[in-house]
Amino acid sequence: MRSVLIRWMLLTGAVLLLSVASFAQIGVAVTIAPPELPVYEQPMCPGDGYIWTPGYWAWDGDYYWVPGTWVLAPEPGFLWTPGYWGWGNGGYFFNDGYWGLSVGFYGGIDYGFGYFGHGYEGGRWQNGHFFYNTTVNRIDSNQIHNVYNTRVNETANRVSFNGGNGGVNARATSEEEAAAKGRHIPPVSAQTQHAYAAHNDPKQRLSANHGAPPVTATARPNLAAHPKDLPPVQRAVAPKTGNAKQDQSNQKEQVKLVATQNQERQKLQQTQDKEHQQLARQKAPPEKTQQVEQQHQQQTQQLHETHTQQTQQLQQRQSGGGGASRGGRR
Repeated sequence: MRSVLIRWMLLTGAVLLLSVASFAQIGVAVTIAPPELPVYEQPMCPGDGYIWTPGYWAWDGDYYWVPGTWVLAPEPGFLWTPGYWGWGNGGYFFNDGYWGLSVGFYGGIDYGFGYFGHGYEGGRWQNGHFFYNTTVNRIDSNQIHNVYNTRVNETANRVSFNGGNGGVNARATSEEEAAAKGRHIPPVSAQTQHAYAAHNDPKQRLSANHGAPPVTATARPNLAAHPKDLPPVQRAVAPKTGNAKQDQSNQKEQVKLVATQNQERQKLQQTQDKEHQQLARQKAPPEKTQQVEQQHQQQTQQLHETHTQQTQQLQQRQSGGGGASRGGRR
């Protein structure tokens, strides 16, 4: 199962900018400033190739905390640029994070663990391997040997937004501006699921935890075990061809694909629900229940991977591209 999950987590929208909701990026201004960043410990790195992605406050009418987590880099050489809240036009807007060959601007926010406002001092790529700075990361040296130790300066500023009243006063450097124009990969699907899980957890909401979320960080992304736990299927934006008839046809294809994928999700969910009911009737031991749950998670991730590939292929075909592209290691 581990190989399937790792392969799935590497799946990304790549340059196609697959239209999957991040549950953090918003198109309207929030008039309430984001809370301070909570103080928390970083979990031990689960394995070689994982890169730390810091936690952040997201919004859907209320702030909720998306825990920091270790995520497999989608490609060798890629680093994570965290998202950040910035002030402008009378409100706070969230700028989504992304993967790229260099770290761009993330608002000057001190997220800690190597993200101290500009750049990333938690590690570096060398000869296709990621080397960890043990000064700022929790690494098991018995399992991961590609490490180094370089001291860095931390500000320990917990302000979570740039600009506005009380915000961080920072501007992008020329290098960070260049990084923003380079090749990007949006948050991988594992990150999207992780954020959606936080979105669905009432205890992660500011109104419930008052700035002290019960789960601040996890060793791995919180992946869905069942189709009902996946983020909603999103219809990709059909490309504008200039031909009204072709545009209408493309939109119909997009709608049809979403309907089919939703039906397949529902079918798998019904099958898994029946298996849960059968376990309950049999009063199955915990070991059996855990085994079935693992199978359900594998089925769910495989289905989501298939749906992601289908959406990518359709979008690329409608854009006039060739075969599907996958951002990720092989």
